[in-house]
Amino acid sequence: MTISSDRPKVVNFYTSPVGKKIITGITGLGLTLFVLVHMVGNLTLFAGSSAYNQLAHFIDSLGILLYLIEFSLLAIAIFHAVIGITIRLNTLKARPVGYSQLKSAGTPSKQSISSRSMLITGMVLLGFLILHLTTFKFGVYYSTVINGVEMRDLSSLVIEKFQNPVYAFGYAGVMILLAFHLRHGIWSAWQSIGVLNSKISSVVYVIALILAILIAVGFIALPLAIYFNLIPIAASI
Repeated sequence: MTISSDRPKVVNFYTSPVGKKIITGITGLGLTLFVLVHMVGNLTLFAGSSAYNQLAHFIDSLGILLYLIEFSLLAIAIFHAVIGITIRLNTLKARPVGYSQLKSAGTPSKQSISSRSMLITGMVLLGFLILHLTTFKFGVYYSTVINGVEMRDLSSLVIEKFQNPVYAFGYAGVMILLAFHLRHGIWSAWQSIGVLNSKISSVVYVIALILAILIAVGFIALPLAIYFNLIPIAASI
C-alpha cells in the first residue's frame, strides 16, 4: 500500500498493513484485560448473591464514569472487529487459494486452527456481546435490599438464565470459542506491536494458551455450577 505524504501521519498509519496490525494488537490486549477482570467479577457469585449484587451495585454507582468506560469498551470492540475483518479480507484477496494443510510455518508464524478461525470466532463473539448485553445489562430488573440499601438483584437474573440449558451450555460453547480466539490473539498482539523475538516468542505463545484456557474455564465454571446446582441458589440476603 502506498503511503501518501499529503495525508496526516495518523491516517497513513491507520491505512497501512503494519498500522492495522499494531492497532488490532493494542485493542486486543485491552479487551483481553477487560475480559479477565469481567471473569473475576463473575466468580464473586460463588461467594454468595450478596457479594455479587454489591459488586454490581458498586459498578453501577460509578455513574457517568461507568457510561464512559462502557462506551469506550464498545467502541474498542467494534474498532478491533472492523480492523480485524479488514485485515482478513485483504489477506484472502491477496491469497484467494488457501493452504491444503493446516500447519505452522515456523517462527515467528504460528499457523493453527486458532489462527485460521480468528475471523469466525471474532464474529461469533461480537454477536454474543450484543446478546449478552441484551440479556443481562438490559434484561429483567429484579430488586433486593442489602444492608438497608436497595439495589438490583442481578444474581437472580443470572441464576434464572443459567438454569436454562440453552443459556448455560450455549454460554459455555461461546467461551470455548473465546479460548480459541485468545490463544492466538494474545500472542499475535504482542507479535504485532513488535516486542517479541525468537527467544521469547514460543514462551509467550505457551503463556497465551494457558491464559486463554484459564479465562475460558473461569467463565464456564459459573453457568455450569448454577445449572448443576453446585452453588447455593438462595445464598444472599
